[in-house]
Amino acid sequence: MYKGIILAGGRGTRLYPTTSVVSKQLLNVYDKPLIYYPLSTLMLAGIKEILIISAEDQYSQYERLFGDGSHLGISIQYKIQSKPNGLPEAFILGEKFIGDDNVCMVLGDNIIFGNELDTILKISQTGTGGTILTYPVRDAKRFGVVEFEGFDRGKVISIEEKPTHPKSNCALVGVYFFDNRCIQYAKELKPSKRNEIEIVDLCKKYLDQGELTVNNLTRTMTWIDA
Repeated sequence: MYKGIILAGGRGTRLYPTTSVVSKQLLNVYDKPLIYYPLSTLMLAGIKEILIISAEDQYSQYERLFGDGSHLGISIQYKIQSKPNGLPEAFILGEKFIGDDNVCMVLGDNIIFGNELDTILKISQTGTGGTILTYPVRDAKRFGVVEFEGFDRGKVISIEEKPTHPKSNCALVGVYFFDNRCIQYAKELKPSKRNEIEIVDLCKKYLDQGELTVNNLTRTMTWIDA
């Protein structure tokens, strides 16, 4: 069984002054707040128990928006992240919520859509260990980058965070499926030069054990890192 986490922290500084009074994930994209898109991704994956992690001054905004989630046919809980210490901290903060289950974390500013998305999301829950999604981008230096062996993008060789010289154009999409070990693995991570624990380092824990699967989004799908 998978539970879901939406990481909706961060200050959204590039969108000041609007984000000085409202969370970036609550700004409208077309006809609804941005956070509805990652929420719909989890719902499309069949995940109905969801934890939203946000900063303390944004906590009440999400609670007013979603309540307990029952009107959407899901269950939503909330957790405060005092400061952004890296994406894997979500699994540490959500340890009690996750319990003995597996977990899918979606970044709160990711928009994914396409005809085959539900299939990709469900396939990603059938493996063991960890499963990550990738998408081809023009400027790979801005993302976590996956290097593959051969041209069929099958076996993963390496994963790097914002590399100066990317070894491929395949960027990590902000959707991560992990088994329950991700909690302990996250606790073992050391901060990087950015003084954060890095999601690529968590992925490497599974890669080193041969338990990391990569599903590539197809050309019929679109990913937007908002």
